[in-house]
Amino acid sequence: MKYSSILLPAALAALVSLGGCGSSTQVSSRVTTTTMGQELQDLEESYKKGLLSESEYRKARKSILKRYQY
Repeated sequence: MKYSSILLPAALAALVSLGGCGSSTQVSSRVTTTTMGQELQDLEESYKKGLLSESEYRKARKSILKRYQY
């Protein structure tokens, strides 16, 4: 965990500095603050409210589980 907190800012700084070399560089990042459990709870709640069909629910649940696999 220590290394990732050091390497990520350094990598982003390197990418941003390359933008000054005559080329345009776009840097974007995505930070997820939810947990797998929270995502699954939100998904199930949406399904129970009728906002998703059963097949949409199963597909989204599978996607969430796959994203959190190590």
